[in-house]
Amino acid sequence: MASTTDPFRIRDHVAEFDDIVREIVSRSEKTRLQLPMVADVAYGADPTETVDLFFPAVRQESMPVHMFIHGGYWRMFSKRDYSYVAETVTKAGAIAVIVDYALMPSVRMATIVDQVRRTKRWIVDHIAEFGGDPARLTVSGHSAGAHLATFLFNEAERPSSIQAALLLGGLYELEPLQSSFLQSEIGITNGEVASFTPLTHRHDRNTRVAIMVGADETPPFHDQAEKFANSLRSQGLPVSSITLAGRNHMDSVRDLGIASSEAGRRLMEVIELGYDAAPAMHPSVI
Repeated sequence: MASTTDPFRIRDHVAEFDDIVREIVSRSEKTRLQLPMVADVAYGADPTETVDLFFPAVRQESMPVHMFIHGGYWRMFSKRDYSYVAETVTKAGAIAVIVDYALMPSVRMATIVDQVRRTKRWIVDHIAEFGGDPARLTVSGHSAGAHLATFLFNEAERPSSIQAALLLGGLYELEPLQSSFLQSEIGITNGEVASFTPLTHRHDRNTRVAIMVGADETPPFHDQAEKFANSLRSQGLPVSSITLAGRNHMDSVRDLGIASSEAGRRLMEVIELGYDAAPAMHPSVI
């Protein structure tokens, strides 16, 4: 398949791809200088297994907690590139947990899914030490990060402890990626398709989910968002489907760090759902 016709090769469909990446990296550097934070907190033994914690300027007791999982097709970017999302999270009065994980093809997808699950377990066990309430935990992810976020509230993790999730530009059906440019880069296996396609999993009916996609995304992202929303609804989850007008795969995630944008407002709404949880209750996690 020629790269210019590959709907999954984002660079070919977003003319300002490099400009947006430079912007979010620059904004993340400023965020790390301006927001109160604790950097590189380990959730595991591997050097890639760390999170950065960002805090509201005015801290309170038992603050809500929000995880953000970055995208990059499981093969690029790091938590440092996405610190800027903490701007919106902390404006909502929550602790931001920006997650790092190992990258394909050096590891396989099973390792990464296990890493994000262990991040959640670390939050449940330890975030109270930093002033957070693990019973008020929400999550968001972009692209591959949205895919990974689904494994925090799927059947194997019930009860999940995730009060609400925002999934932006997500990948919920992996088989089509095997005929994309990604196959030569990360080599998604048939086993990974079978094990890690969110559309084939059951999910926690107590998790409220917002599925967002930019209006200017390529057709597979719209198709997958619709299929996954319908799948979750059929399982009894409360789901909202949101199309971001005039936004593509890259400027939509940039907007998560701008509280006044539609994406930023939607992120704040998801975080606020965490306030509805009963305080000081530690959900059990399998």
